[in-house]
Amino acid sequence: MDIQKKAFSGIDKEYMIKIRRRLHMYPETGFDLPKTLELVRQELGNMGVEYTEKYGKSSIVATINAHKTNMTIGIRADMDALPVDEINEVEYKSRHEGKMHACGHDAHTAILLGTIKALAAVRDQIDCRLVFLFQPSEEGMSSGARLMAEDGVMDDIDFIVACHMDNNYDVGTAGFRAGYAMAADTAFTIELFGRSGHAAQPHTAVDTIAMGVKIYTDIQFMLTREINPLEPCTLNVGSFIGGSTNNVVADYCRLVCSLRTQSPETQEYVMKRINQIVKNTAQEAGGRGEIHQNKYLPPVINDKHLTDKLIASAQKVLGKDNAIIMENPKMISEDFAYYQTKKPGSFFFVGSRNEDKGIVSMLHRNNWNIDEDALECGARVFIQFILDNMKGL
Repeated sequence: MDIQKKAFSGIDKEYMIKIRRRLHMYPETGFDLPKTLELVRQELGNMGVEYTEKYGKSSIVATINAHKTNMTIGIRADMDALPVDEINEVEYKSRHEGKMHACGHDAHTAILLGTIKALAAVRDQIDCRLVFLFQPSEEGMSSGARLMAEDGVMDDIDFIVACHMDNNYDVGTAGFRAGYAMAADTAFTIELFGRSGHAAQPHTAVDTIAMGVKIYTDIQFMLTREINPLEPCTLNVGSFIGGSTNNVVADYCRLVCSLRTQSPETQEYVMKRINQIVKNTAQEAGGRGEIHQNKYLPPVINDKHLTDKLIASAQKVLGKDNAIIMENPKMISEDFAYYQTKKPGSFFFVGSRNEDKGIVSMLHRNNWNIDEDALECGARVFIQFILDNMKGL
């Protein structure tokens, strides 16, 4: 049996489903991943695959063929969940209140473990080193990828790939885009400080909620009147908190925001204008405003040559028409971009939509789910890509 047949025969769909459902039942967020990490450790140990936990925080990096130094291929999966209450009525529904795998990271981890399991059986026939990154905190304010990259995880990796579940695409398909693929994300918090007072005497107070409302409105006005409507740019205020009761003017207010852009110039301009709006509004009201940048994710820019190779491999296992070339970048962001600042990388989307099964919900919704046939598709693309390129791109 040749290496391809043997590797593909080792793809265990039921194993990946089992892993994915176990992770889905016990979602964990950020860097606090004790159950998730223990599962990954246990599975790698069962496969006889060596690993280290020395990069960043709460990560596991596994290696096959550590002794082969001619070339190293990296594959990454993220492991963390979201602070979302799941409403799906499925047997594997989240058992952790307020937490849910609403972005498919349970599937990404399951695909990577399934890929490793199949490749471990043919490791002696693989003519390169393989490194598998299990990463925490893709969703968190502190990027797990950034910490791992800063700790040198990419030093010995020549190029890296990763996938993401996507219910915009039917199961059995995958989406690819060379070049600019995903937006940059600037996460920041606006804090407003005023003076409390009686609700019946607002003139004696400085109302931070009123300041926040004006700032929100002025930012939206700026975006619609100062930014070219053909320039991709969106800002979301995901949290707006101020005050604690009905009859006291709030002396503190906080807005938690996310700015997505596809050009550094637009990002710089918008953040400059937001700073001006906050400063001017606070001064006019007699209060004070501060902006704190919590997180920045660079844009995902896929290496063209690497992406072309990835597409060619996907066409072999999914069919030519099922490897879809994306016309436009997505406005979502991914901290996979930090690996790409070190070495060539390519990030693609695995179709997980199935209308017949009612699986159509989009990312980050509390009824998100996937067609689990997508797990095998992801593993097949990874394995074919490795077999096609283990002697070099």
